[in-house]
Amino acid sequence: MMPPAGYVAVIALLVLLGDAATAVAGIRVDAAAMMIRQPSDSVPTFREAPAFRNGAECAGGDKVNVAMTLDANYLRGTMAGVLSILQHTACPENVVFHFLAARMDGELIAMLRATFPYLELRVYRFDPSRVRGRISRSIRHALDQPLNYARIYLADTLPPDVRRVIYLDSDVIVVDDIRTLFSVELADHVVGAPEYCHANFTTYFTDAFWNDPELSGTFNGRRPCYFNTGVMVMDVDRWRTGGYTRRVEGWMAVQKQKRIYHLGSLPPFLLVLAGDIQAVDHRWNQHGLGGDNVKGRCRGLHPGPISLLHWSGKGKPWHRLDARRPCSVDYLWAPYDLYRPTSPVLEE
Repeated sequence: MMPPAGYVAVIALLVLLGDAATAVAGIRVDAAAMMIRQPSDSVPTFREAPAFRNGAECAGGDKVNVAMTLDANYLRGTMAGVLSILQHTACPENVVFHFLAARMDGELIAMLRATFPYLELRVYRFDPSRVRGRISRSIRHALDQPLNYARIYLADTLPPDVRRVIYLDSDVIVVDDIRTLFSVELADHVVGAPEYCHANFTTYFTDAFWNDPELSGTFNGRRPCYFNTGVMVMDVDRWRTGGYTRRVEGWMAVQKQKRIYHLGSLPPFLLVLAGDIQAVDHRWNQHGLGGDNVKGRCRGLHPGPISLLHWSGKGKPWHRLDARRPCSVDYLWAPYDLYRPTSPVLEE
């Protein structure tokens, strides 16, 4: 029996990955692997990434804006995600990274710059007080962290010259040219993302929501479908002019009063945008690889082509690999891991 197409694509991907210093089509790579000294126990140690350079076809190309959060707890995932983007785009020097951090940690930022010395990046402080009074307890503690809500405030944080941005969670690996995702046609929509209309949409909200016609009526005239907010293309101008930040905050205020959902920042996005986004090819979010939100059980890949792997859910590949209890999909993340432990690992 032939294996599913998705697995064939992934096996081919692993063969192509090889060493991080291997040349990728359209890119010249300067091999560099110097060790970066850890300034303190609070910031992990990473190898310096190779210097990826533009090919000739990139001259005069548009900038590709990518936004991620910057948090010591997820730094290892962020580093891997950045490396994957640079390694698989033909124009890595055209990518600009925008990082949102809860505090301007000098050591954290220094480690980021030392790991990617050739990277064009900007770091912005996201004030946690903007959301602390709006957050309701969810089913998983990690979903309640203020930085998890920073994506709501992207348009308020980014400078005016950024008119379109891709938002990515820190647990993704991109295995395709990020320019393809950045250039998707949004038409009149403010957000583009893969939609999953087969999912049971009613489970994202409580009975109190569905039994209140005034609340559930928000979906009248729409065909709402689930989408994952960890991978989004956003029209920043349209978000600003449409007042979408205030709309999302409005539903967070309702949640504080009536408990209308159980997850973190996802449901208010769905309440405002579900059924009114630009659908993007599913290959751009092979999500759920972290397992469920409670136990983080292993999950396999869905059949079909893959451009982005997303370890959404409780389990993170770096934790499972370190614990020597990895899921099979975690080996797809490992080639992008720049982490270098400060103490030797003893083999059993």
